[in-house]
Amino acid sequence: REFSSQPPCVILGTMWAWVPWMLPLLYKFGLAVLPAKPENISCIFYYKKNFTCTWSPEKEANFTRYTVKRTYLYGRVSDTCNSTSESGSSCSFTYPSISVPDNSTIQVKAQNADGIIESDITHWHLSTVIKTEPPQISSVKPVWGIKRMVQIKWARPVLAPVHSTLKYTLRFRMVNSAHWMEVNFMEDVVREETFNLTGLQAFTEYIIALRCVAKGSRFWSDWSLEKMGITEEEVPHRLDLWRVLRPAKVDGRRPVQLLWKKAKGAPVLEKALGYNIWYFPENSTNLTETVNTTNQQLELYLGGKTYWIYVISYNSLGESPEATLRIPAIDEKSFQCIEAMQASLTQDHLVVEWRSSALEVDTWIVEWVPDRDSEPTTISWESVSGARNWTIQKDELKPFWCYNISVYPMLGDRVGEPYSIQAYVKEGVPSVGPVTKAENIGVKTVTITWKEIPKNERNGFINNYTVFYQAEDGKEFSKTVNSSILRYNLESLTRKTSYTVQVMASTSAGGFNGSSINFKTLSVSVFEIFLRTSLIGGGLLILIILTVAYGFKKPNKLKRLCWPSVPNPAESSIAMWHGDDFKNKLNLKFNDSVNPEEDRILKLCSAPSDLIDKLVVTFENVLEEVSTEEPENGQENILGGEKNEYTTSPYRPYCTPVSTEAPSRRSQHLCSGVPVGTCSEAREQHLHPAQSLGPDHFCEHGAPNPYLKNSVTTREFLVSEKLPDQTQGEP
Repeated sequence: REFSSQPPCVILGTMWAWVPWMLPLLYKFGLAVLPAKPENISCIFYYKKNFTCTWSPEKEANFTRYTVKRTYLYGRVSDTCNSTSESGSSCSFTYPSISVPDNSTIQVKAQNADGIIESDITHWHLSTVIKTEPPQISSVKPVWGIKRMVQIKWARPVLAPVHSTLKYTLRFRMVNSAHWMEVNFMEDVVREETFNLTGLQAFTEYIIALRCVAKGSRFWSDWSLEKMGITEEEVPHRLDLWRVLRPAKVDGRRPVQLLWKKAKGAPVLEKALGYNIWYFPENSTNLTETVNTTNQQLELYLGGKTYWIYVISYNSLGESPEATLRIPAIDEKSFQCIEAMQASLTQDHLVVEWRSSALEVDTWIVEWVPDRDSEPTTISWESVSGARNWTIQKDELKPFWCYNISVYPMLGDRVGEPYSIQAYVKEGVPSVGPVTKAENIGVKTVTITWKEIPKNERNGFINNYTVFYQAEDGKEFSKTVNSSILRYNLESLTRKTSYTVQVMASTSAGGFNGSSINFKTLSVSVFEIFLRTSLIGGGLLILIILTVAYGFKKPNKLKRLCWPSVPNPAESSIAMWHGDDFKNKLNLKFNDSVNPEEDRILKLCSAPSDLIDKLVVTFENVLEEVSTEEPENGQENILGGEKNEYTTSPYRPYCTPVSTEAPSRRSQHLCSGVPVGTCSEAREQHLHPAQSLGPDHFCEHGAPNPYLKNSVTTREFLVSEKLPDQTQGEP
């Protein structure tokens, strides 16, 4: 009443005064984390050892102490055991404070720095949680005279209730198998710890193990140590027989490789001392041939007919049943009934499935062979009945190896046409890359070719090839093609540029690059060279055609242009002139009425008396002038009225051609290379044209010069004596 009678402001002030004291307490309670409540309590009574209980959770974030409280002797006595979160969530009560039969209660208390929490109380009847030691197998042996059976003997566990009946589980498997089989049985009343395991295979090793459980308990003992035993040997089983047919030889003989092995399900340890094989042509048993061998294959050379082959194996106990095989004739056509086939991979198996249109075919032979380049092939096969699929464990095939798998249909004793596929149990990246080469290098194109990777190096199915190419200091490009293509044409390249190329082969697991190669594009293509050559050659051909046509049209002009007429001094008659005859021929008469532009006479030019001149006339330095004009206006030729033909030479010392012109026209002197005195005398004579010249002024009397009869191309004129006085013959 006193508090309620206080004013509101006083009450609020009092409450705010308590806040600083309450906040630490609230913060502490907010951060407190109690241990998890123990749950899933489970207890096992290890007979005459301990009574152990476990719970969850197994670990705590903070340090936790556990206390397990037990009541026993039907609740009259209690005790505890302790453990921590560091040692694990379990606790044991040791023997001898444990007795059977008895009922116990278990409660677990967990405590940490923040508090305590307890589990629910659980009740346990010890006879239901007893776990004994495993039995100990003493022997596994066959019984003489009883086939396909072994007898197991063991010792009863020492730590097992004496007055309780034990239940046993025996498990067994063949040595080469991972599949266990189990047999359950109760302990014999007379406590004879033996058991006869029947229904086994002959001459086969088995692995045996035992465990037991007390009657009424739900906990089995651990498995005993494994023990191995073997069944008795029997006569061999029927063999699995197969063949490989090869092409016939030139002489008509046909190689046939026979293969056989132990049938599926035959004893693993079954051994044969040898094999007997006999064969004969169909319907000709009198031609039977017999072969004995210890190998599991045989090469036969048969004729072109149908043959029957029989094979048996034998050991010390007897012979196996006959295995029969029919070899068809060469010209016999086999039937075909498999329409499709595929292979798929599961986690641990390779599965091959096929589809057939022949319902009457129910037996198949599956053949698988490694597809390798270098290693010899090992042929494996297996018979399949009542199914259209075949399964093999991956461990039986090698990874990264390609296998050729073929399925043969069997109809009675006839073998049909096989259907084949390839498969890998595991694919990897190729071990090497393709070997690359550049061909047909052009200006802007090139053909890249590569070889297939060897089968041993593929490690999987090649899905595609990728061509990488890059110009020098340029960007890299790539082209991808499928696995059936081994060449690719690169286009739109740059002229006269270096490129780097490499090819990558890819499987489903990845790709591997081959070695890179370099090439350089051409600056001029073959087509361009051909085009230029064709244009030049065509132009020359047109020119030749035009020239030939012009020659046919004007043959003389073309002849003079190409082959000019050169006088042959050896055929000249001037060398044969003598004495007066020569002088008479040189009596020149001049007609005053001659046209000054057309007159041509020899203007005499004397040489010094001591000049010896050699004249060389060649086709290259001779100026030939031939005048074939007809005499006009009463003009006469100076050499007997014949056509005026003469040759001038720049080295002639005594004769130069001159012209006689009218008084209004000045004469030109052609005296190149002649001494100055000689030419001056010639000018004087030109100024006195009325003076007569004697024949002695031209040449000296004597024998003809022999050099005039030398080669047409080269002649020498030798003047061995002094020329006559240049005034000779003057009036």
